[in-house]
Amino acid sequence: MKNIHASGKRKTAIARATLKQGSGLVRVNSVPIDLVEPKMSRLKLREPLILAGDVANKVNIDVTVFGGGATSQADASRLAIAKALVDFTKNDKLKEIFLSYDRNLLVADVRRKEAAKPNRHGKARSKIQKSYR
Repeated sequence: MKNIHASGKRKTAIARATLKQGSGLVRVNSVPIDLVEPKMSRLKLREPLILAGDVANKVNIDVTVFGGGATSQADASRLAIAKALVDFTKNDKLKEIFLSYDRNLLVADVRRKEAAKPNRHGKARSKIQKSYR
């Protein structure tokens, strides 16, 4: 059985997942998934594994993620894990389960921060206050 590679992006965070046959070990940046902090990120990372059921116990997944913040990294890693699991199973049943639960498990969120405009205090839309009096 060959390795399966999948990637996920969220804002500026990029995650690459490598899936190979094993005993259900999942590591994010060489840290076991049970030790990932904050807790909300850990719960997000577990979602595709819980939905996949028995399939997740037959594979080892190594995720490398960089860029962005903690939440964006968790979302990017979650996307990469879900894509890898769907590629591994090669059936549409798991894909349908993921899409019905949350579309962002398989489809990247393409929203980005709006560019800041000049004379706006470094913000995209806020304007300088005027009084006229």
